[in-house]
Amino acid sequence: MTKIQEHSRENIHKMFDQISPTYDLANRVMTFNLDQIWRRKMVRMLPEGKDLFVLDCATGTADQLICMMENTKRVKRAIGIDLAAEMVAIGEKKVQGKPYADALSFQIASALELPFEENTFDCVTISFGIRNVTDVKKALAEFYRVLKPGGRVLILEGTVPKMRWLRAIHLFYLRNFLPRIGQMISKNNYAYRYLNETIETFPSGEAFCSIMRDVGFGDAKANLQTGGVATIYSGNK
Repeated sequence: MTKIQEHSRENIHKMFDQISPTYDLANRVMTFNLDQIWRRKMVRMLPEGKDLFVLDCATGTADQLICMMENTKRVKRAIGIDLAAEMVAIGEKKVQGKPYADALSFQIASALELPFEENTFDCVTISFGIRNVTDVKKALAEFYRVLKPGGRVLILEGTVPKMRWLRAIHLFYLRNFLPRIGQMISKNNYAYRYLNETIETFPSGEAFCSIMRDVGFGDAKANLQTGGVATIYSGNK
């Protein structure tokens, strides 16, 4: 792990607060709007049943919660948590006036110390956030703890494709274009250099599924998106 990663993970929420005003726009531009497609696919992977109670960790500007509420009627209530207060404030504003606003609530909290009882949620989701926690195994253990028996974790994360030609193109994009696009939009070069490095170095595929199994998740799977540019991991309690 490089120094930039080691240092920034400790105060990652402060960095996200700094780029919060332009975060949504940067996501759309840098992923060519594919992030919205991936989020909808994750909604379709929610566990079976109605009146689901969902926890969205690293909720940021509430993109995943909004996508969920606008693409399924099976979620009765959802809570979004994040340490980045400015990001959460934007998320709260985005859901104001929505027909599902009363079904959503937000808290400032860490994925490493979830302020909820055991066996509380039907599903725990996290999008583009698991690689930012300082202790991945501890976060996964917390997700497992708060899930009801039979509950499911869904994790959307940026990854590097395994196909040689696509991998080469994607790495070239991550290293040369993503930081520049991010800097142009957010005026913060450091933030998008950090994001580039963490995507490249974070455990992915079977390596990440193995970590999920270590904390107890059964049927851990890596569902590749857009050739492996992103991955949706799923696991059941």
